[in-house]
Amino acid sequence: MIAFKRCSRPAFSLGVPVDERRSSLATRLYPAIPRRYLFLLAGLMWTVAGSILCTRAIIWLDVFPAGVAATMESVSAGLAVGAYLLLFARLVRRNIDRIAGLPERACLFAFTPWRGYLMIGLMVGVGVTLRSSTIPRVYLSIPYAAMGGTLLIGSVMFFRRFVAHMVRGDPQGRPDSRSPRA
Repeated sequence: MIAFKRCSRPAFSLGVPVDERRSSLATRLYPAIPRRYLFLLAGLMWTVAGSILCTRAIIWLDVFPAGVAATMESVSAGLAVGAYLLLFARLVRRNIDRIAGLPERACLFAFTPWRGYLMIGLMVGVGVTLRSSTIPRVYLSIPYAAMGGTLLIGSVMFFRRFVAHMVRGDPQGRPDSRSPRA
């Protein structure tokens, strides 16, 4: 297994001057940001992905009469809530806890673990394969809308954590000891 060495303190990070003792290119270009903004970035990424999937599903459902499309959208919404509660709630909680445990300034790309990038690539690949398959898009609309809805629900949790830290004035983005689950 490949082990990556984590920098204890990046030399370059949005407004922080470069430390002359650290001259390696990787260290100078380390894109560190305050950890609280990783919650915002994760929420934005989940929102964008969920919105793309839901928009495609709605466009594909346009061939049905309004009543049928609304029924299929309702089924998709129910599936989204179920998928979030059964599968994604735990994933979101682990990701939020992982971000909260990062150093005060963390890499811009740390909003998701490296395995998350593999999962994103896999999901994009499956989506492209499904769209280019012979399966009619109206049949793909329900799983697309359900997955998009699940991502949108998950994004709300990231935004909640970001707003909670901004309201509390906690610059590090650590959980507040007053509430067990912020």
